[in-house]
Amino acid sequence: MDQMSLYFQATTTRVWARRGQTPTVRVATQRDHVHFYGALDVCSGQESALTLPKQSGEMTCHFLDHLQSISLGRALLILWDRAKWHKGAVVRDYLSQHPNIQTLHFPPGSPQLNPQEHVWELTRDAISHNHTRKDFPALVRAFHHHLETTCFKFEWVEKYVPAILLAT
Repeated sequence: MDQMSLYFQATTTRVWARRGQTPTVRVATQRDHVHFYGALDVCSGQESALTLPKQSGEMTCHFLDHLQSISLGRALLILWDRAKWHKGAVVRDYLSQHPNIQTLHFPPGSPQLNPQEHVWELTRDAISHNHTRKDFPALVRAFHHHLETTCFKFEWVEKYVPAILLAT
């Protein structure tokens, strides 16, 4: 699980173009943005995402409610970074009331271990880098659509879980 902010301002990255035909990337003067909360099911590659007004303990609890509603009563293991709102009183209280949710924090400074970071990177590459959309809601819809319709296979389980645990 992780959060990110999507800005209307295009981010530029490398792009192929014919010699002498430099692509134009629009620069928006406004700094419109929205926050995404996302969680990747590392076994299926299915993404669950919501756009929320801010990144906070309250919004984290709201997203955890969403994950529970789509998990059909299954126990959840949430792997996340050490954002301050993940460790705040609101979230601690919420987790104490939901024993079917277990959490594990990634080591400090290790975003490469978080599969959700890879989802954000792939979606930014596909949708928001070098974008030419003229309105922010269209960009948000395209970003969300990509998250919902793409299978994000990240070999996290095979890469990081000891083989002896997978044999059972």
